[in-house]
Amino acid sequence: MTINAAGTQTLHLTGLRFDANLGILDSEKTAPQPILVDAELNLGTQPLRPRDDDITHVLDYRKVRQIIIDECTAEHVNLLESLIGKLAQRLMRLPGVLGVRVKIAKLEIFDDCEVAIRVEAGQW
Repeated sequence: MTINAAGTQTLHLTGLRFDANLGILDSEKTAPQPILVDAELNLGTQPLRPRDDDITHVLDYRKVRQIIIDECTAEHVNLLESLIGKLAQRLMRLPGVLGVRVKIAKLEIFDDCEVAIRVEAGQW
């Protein structure tokens, strides 16, 4: 009996909430608004266990979280489509990332609903 020593790995960050300078409405241009970001990163085939228990040998999800926050708060962006594209491109540049799925929701744009866009890039 052979035991598979590798498997496909996906990193998920879900429910990341913070304020971003995003939107075309006057109120959105004068104050940040809350957004929610979910991200999946396809890391491809990985060993079922890293070669040791050292964070430097895997993708550090603390850094991924900070990249998401930094990209979304760096400057005012008019369109959600522009922001999600910029974020997806940045995440695709991380070492070992084969694909990304990102969803960004504007939580308070309307009184009766949220608005969200999802993008998928790379290999899935």
